[in-house]
Amino acid sequence: MIRTFDQLLERAQATGVRMVAIANAQDEAALAAFAEAKKLGIVDGKLFGEKPAIEKLLERIAPEFVDQVEIIHTPNDEVAVEEAVRAVHNRHADILLKGKVKTGALLKAALDPEFGLRTGRLLSDAFVFENPHRPENKLTIITDGGVTLKPDLQQKVQIIQNAVQVAHYLGNSMPKVAVLSAVETVMPNLPSTVDAAVLTQMNRRGQIKGCIVDGPLALDNAVSPKALKIKGIDSPLGGDADILVAPDIESANMLAKSTTYWCGYRLGHVIMGASAPILIPSRADEPDAKLLSIALGCIVCSDAQ
Repeated sequence: MIRTFDQLLERAQATGVRMVAIANAQDEAALAAFAEAKKLGIVDGKLFGEKPAIEKLLERIAPEFVDQVEIIHTPNDEVAVEEAVRAVHNRHADILLKGKVKTGALLKAALDPEFGLRTGRLLSDAFVFENPHRPENKLTIITDGGVTLKPDLQQKVQIIQNAVQVAHYLGNSMPKVAVLSAVETVMPNLPSTVDAAVLTQMNRRGQIKGCIVDGPLALDNAVSPKALKIKGIDSPLGGDADILVAPDIESANMLAKSTTYWCGYRLGHVIMGASAPILIPSRADEPDAKLLSIALGCIVCSDAQ
């Protein structure tokens, strides 16, 4: 099992070189992460965007790669995004990485029926972070803070399945999934508790496989054995959830970013459900987060083939 991001990087190095298509690549953090990943022997790249700007950044960040990387000049941001998606669609690249572009614009192109990366599955973001205080030091996943605004029950099933798939790629064969709400009891006037109870029962009946699901659970009961004991809650997760499923994009996004800005934990994340990994690190993320997202994408590529 991959328990740390250092182990993730080691595994990515062992999988061979993957091709990354960077959409609108004139982004310093994205290029710095790409350059570091290339130095580690994880990836090569196709860089789409304003060629002079990309070359200028590369000259400063990693001058040794200026003549070694394919840079495809595009007339504007929209074309850069489209061409990057087309490269992945046509299997000229394995991973799609967001550069200097908004997530919505990238996903719109990725979902284009002609040249996009549709599979018929729901797209959702799996945010992976490293919590050094967690028992056994395992990686934890938060979902979905990047794609689906207010998922309904069936969408939550797919969000869980996507996150479970990532956990399996990390070597966790039976991840523990906590479906979060504000309370631990079912309240008909709080829909997230009702959905959580249904998802738990669906898992017990074999409709959601490859994991253990429990909910509704408040965050403390999902991640703290002590809180679980104090409140007298009997949960198969034991207060040590591997996957945290938030009620909506707002709560998932805020929960994920709190691990970074308050706790300083390292992170990486990947969008699942497409025909190839899509990486949408925040434009404010440090290069390390984008490097780890690239490594995560490489693991998904390797194990999906």
